[in-house]
Amino acid sequence: MLYAVIPAGGSGTRLWPLSRAGHPKFLHPLTGTNSSLLQATVERLAPLTTPDRTLVVTGAAHVAAVARQLTGLPEENILVEPSPRDSCAAIALAAAVIAVRDPDAVMGSFAADHLIRDPGSWVRTVQEAVRGAEQGLLMTVGITPTRAETGYGYLETGAETEGAPWRTVAEFKEKPGAEVAEAYVRSGRHLWNASMFVWRVDVFLAELARQQPALHAGVTAIAAAWGTPEQDEILGAIWPTLPKISVDYAVMEGAATAGRVATVPGDFGWNDVGDFHTLGDVLPADGEGNVVLGTDAKPGVLLRDSTNLVVVPQSGRLVAVLGVSDLIVVDTPDAVLVCPRDRAQDVKALVDELKERGEEGYV
Repeated sequence: MLYAVIPAGGSGTRLWPLSRAGHPKFLHPLTGTNSSLLQATVERLAPLTTPDRTLVVTGAAHVAAVARQLTGLPEENILVEPSPRDSCAAIALAAAVIAVRDPDAVMGSFAADHLIRDPGSWVRTVQEAVRGAEQGLLMTVGITPTRAETGYGYLETGAETEGAPWRTVAEFKEKPGAEVAEAYVRSGRHLWNASMFVWRVDVFLAELARQQPALHAGVTAIAAAWGTPEQDEILGAIWPTLPKISVDYAVMEGAATAGRVATVPGDFGWNDVGDFHTLGDVLPADGEGNVVLGTDAKPGVLLRDSTNLVVVPQSGRLVAVLGVSDLIVVDTPDAVLVCPRDRAQDVKALVDELKERGEEGYV
């Protein structure tokens, strides 16, 4: 049985002002249902694992909200990061804690804030990745590209493995420019890197020790004290000293160079809900192409002669829109955002400016 780890961090600044540091996007119901992104992730994992083998790694500010949303999860399966140290420390801590419980375990890491339109196909893809992990490979789930996307990293694949559905990963590629992205898609050798990983915990921790010995030593010491009276003291002393680095840079790129990484291509309607424009593309729209979140709220939304809008009413006020197209309108109790859909990626710049102005209360 797979152990599932869900890193639940980040503030989703491109979804501001809906997503805030204190209530980030994975806690919001952006799935087209009443489930939050986090709850949908746990629900999607049900055919692969059980609540007692599901761990969430999150920040201290979000522990209470995560526990409220995931009432079926054992309390001890919510691992608390004292401060953000990027993805490698979070994932490595979970791997080390699992290794203490079950040294032969296979673990999968799946972000808390992704949308999957075809969960059944996703489950089958992950099951194939588990097969590769059982053979000692560090596995990823790659996404078959549907367009020349410049906002995602890519996996450059090598030869197919005879008798298996996975391919070797030759290299991890950074987010490309438009021309390079088009060349990647034409090549047929490149997949989107969705940062979904599956491996045996002993294999991953050995690779971590090879490439990042200080990080390995730190999480191993923390895991040894996990669940004991010394846990908080040791966590508080060691955690701030851990390198702040992503798991891709820390482990996976070097492991790929050494021939230890493979990927299973998947095509299951994956989306990382990176901004409001993307949200408008993946959620159901009305006959005019308008996507409205929270339509059950009153007084709700009044749209007239308007098309291709993304409207997010969160303030309890009526939101009325007349005679416009291709806009994002987000109304929260303390902030209103209006911008063209094609500028959705630039919303992060507003958050950066608020920080520079010292207006952290809006962030």
